[in-house]
Amino acid sequence: MGLISNDAWHKRFFSVAPPAALVFFFVLIFVAGAIVTLDHKESLSILQLQPKGVIAAVEMRPPATSELRSSATTEPRAEPAEEPDICENKCRPPGSEPLPRGIVQDKSNFEMESLGGNPERKENGNGRQPKSLLAIPVGIKQKAIVDKLVSKFPEAKFTVMLFHYDGEVDGWRDLEWSRRAIHVAVRDQTKWWFAKRFLHPDLVAEYDYVFLWDEDIEVDSFDPLRYLRIVRKEGLEISQPALDRRSQIHHRLTARARSGDVHRRYYKTNGHDRCYGNSTGPPCTGWVEMMVPVFSRAAWRCAWHMIQNDLVYAWGMDYKLGYCAQGDRSRNVGVVDSEYVFHRGIPTLGDDGKATVSASSLGRDRLAVRQRSYTELQVFNRRWKKAVAEDGCWTDPYPKSAATTA
Repeated sequence: MGLISNDAWHKRFFSVAPPAALVFFFVLIFVAGAIVTLDHKESLSILQLQPKGVIAAVEMRPPATSELRSSATTEPRAEPAEEPDICENKCRPPGSEPLPRGIVQDKSNFEMESLGGNPERKENGNGRQPKSLLAIPVGIKQKAIVDKLVSKFPEAKFTVMLFHYDGEVDGWRDLEWSRRAIHVAVRDQTKWWFAKRFLHPDLVAEYDYVFLWDEDIEVDSFDPLRYLRIVRKEGLEISQPALDRRSQIHHRLTARARSGDVHRRYYKTNGHDRCYGNSTGPPCTGWVEMMVPVFSRAAWRCAWHMIQNDLVYAWGMDYKLGYCAQGDRSRNVGVVDSEYVFHRGIPTLGDDGKATVSASSLGRDRLAVRQRSYTELQVFNRRWKKAVAEDGCWTDPYPKSAATTA
């Protein structure tokens, strides 16, 4: 009976055990799933409170056993860089923003165009050859001197521009080259007044060099093409032809040296205004006078900005031109000796271009010109000092540029 009872109990147990085990198994799965779901929700809620970089780091973390060890050194992952906007920062000239970029031409020149010419020649590579610009203030009294001067500059290489300070234009029409010159007539204005208003760098950007000369210059010993060859060879950004020693010479640096093509400094070891070998500034070195300066394209772009709109004599500016030398002024500024000119020194400002004028009236006018020149020198120097003091981003490349040092 015992055996029979025991067998019966086993039969009942094994008949009930499989369903019960199955139910227990499903209950276990349900509870585990609930725990996992709760943990996931808690983790998600925590991640939603973290910055995006920390979320990325959490998603990439190793299992929990190493998390405590690595959490202190985990760094945010850098976000991918945004694609640059190719339509921004195109440096368009002001005012051209509404136009497609390719149609904008922000520079010009003084070249004349034939009314019946073919504009496609330049597009096809048959355009103009490189040229330079000769600009001169002129009065009809100096017509003969100017005629000889301009005739030395070949048409194929130079464009000529005349500033008629006496307002007289018709009297020049009989000269052969006058038909190709650009004539600007405004009475009683100076060379620098004209230059500031009509020689903007964008208007002369196609010219290699700008010759901004006075009218009372004789050029019997001067060849402009040879002069430019020397300038290019020597790397001169600002230059002038030397002055014949018979000229009216204001500073010894500009007088013609006895030998060589170029000089950049001069020496004077006694008397007033001494210049030694270690003198670093004008007028000992890095300096030209204002009657026959020649500027490279880059140097003129700088110098034009320095010309003050209301200071028409430009006194004082010659001492600052070296800042526009595109580098070391003691190397890039020089006087060409082998091509020299004669400066007649004829005073023309103040006589109003009149054929006849009384001596007393002329004297008063010339005195007024001289007085304003000195006043402009003082004003320019004050403006320079004020600009230097206010510009905290500007560094003076010549902080100790005393003209002479012992």
